[in-house]
Amino acid sequence: MTNRDNAPLIRADLISAFGLLTRLPLPSGAVAPSPRAAWAWPVVGASIGALAATAASVALALSMPAGVAAAIALATAALLTGGLHEDGLADTADGLFGGWTRERRLEIMKDSRIGSYGMLALLLITLMRWSAVTALIAAGQHWAGLIAAGALSRAPMAVLIAALPNARGTGLSHSTGAPPTGAVAAAALIATIFAVLCTGFGFLGMVALAAVTTFALARLARNRIGGQTGDILGASQQLAEAAALAMAAAHFT
Repeated sequence: MTNRDNAPLIRADLISAFGLLTRLPLPSGAVAPSPRAAWAWPVVGASIGALAATAASVALALSMPAGVAAAIALATAALLTGGLHEDGLADTADGLFGGWTRERRLEIMKDSRIGSYGMLALLLITLMRWSAVTALIAAGQHWAGLIAAGALSRAPMAVLIAALPNARGTGLSHSTGAPPTGAVAAAALIATIFAVLCTGFGFLGMVALAAVTTFALARLARNRIGGQTGDILGASQQLAEAAALAMAAAHFT
């Protein structure tokens, strides 16, 4: 198959990935979410990171302090995704820690209301991300850190949806389906390439800590609800991004 033959498939996968993970306007004739497009999820993450970094740079150009610029960057990222991953983090924390049985945990995760565990998770992870982005801005490395972390944090979603069974049998992660092994491997490779290009040897710590958080979440989800859901995937993104940003800040400061 020639590159020209592959071009429509690549374009369709990119549109599918952006349509699933962002609120950005898409070309007419957008395609439905496809598991094959999992390879493109880190590309989406890198794009969101670049737009968040742009917002931070604009804030800095207006003489805003680093902390305010960091908050604007995180707000931009949340607006671009519609708070998709933050919602998943809150629901995951409420469900995994707020129920005594598998059925009750899944019921809590489906509830749109946020509980104390969810609120604490959002506050603590957002504080961790904000602190890391503030440090990166102070070091003049927010572009590198946000792009690398944005890409790396989308790869765990592909890994988890392929590695764990769907715990609910319904929902977005179930309807999307498990991506092929090649797409998962490509997602991991593309995410790593972004991290290497942006941070050099700093990628080692970022990948390592993001992998640890993903593994810990996978074990917890498997033990408590029997697999993954869309909320678990969203939580994996937030945890991996916080881990990656923290290690990027440690590398550059």
